[in-house]
Amino acid sequence: MRSLLTTACLLTALLAPLAASAQTTVKDGWVRGTVAQQKATGAFLQITSAQGGRLVSAASPVAGVVEIHEMKMEGNVMRMAAVPFLELPAGKAVELKPGGFHIMLMALKQALPAGQDVPLTLVVESGGRQETLQLSLPVRPLGAAAAPAGGNAHHGH
Repeated sequence: MRSLLTTACLLTALLAPLAASAQTTVKDGWVRGTVAQQKATGAFLQITSAQGGRLVSAASPVAGVVEIHEMKMEGNVMRMAAVPFLELPAGKAVELKPGGFHIMLMALKQALPAGQDVPLTLVVESGGRQETLQLSLPVRPLGAAAAPAGGNAHHGH
């Protein structure tokens, strides 16, 4: 009986990280395309954390700097600034979109033409644990304002 209990505890310990890794989902992800000399662009998506948490960082090999940003109106001026994290209320989709919260890709290492995919890593903290999401987001044309309905980010953990 003790052996069975030990095995059950070990399995629980091994499977707990798998349950945590499935608690955040991403959909409708995309990156705005760039022209040859452009050094910055945005990534946009919907992110949902089943248990709630915070988006705390992002990274991509196509950019030297990747930050979580917020655009907002201050009087009659649109301002953009980095934020240290983005709250993810339990079970509620948070939309990162042009003109609001988004992922800023800066110091681009190459142009990002429409049709290319961009690797993007997101880190979400929840309940003292970190979850890493590996995404592959399609690049949409420079003038794109939103993702097509029903589009999904390709991701794995």
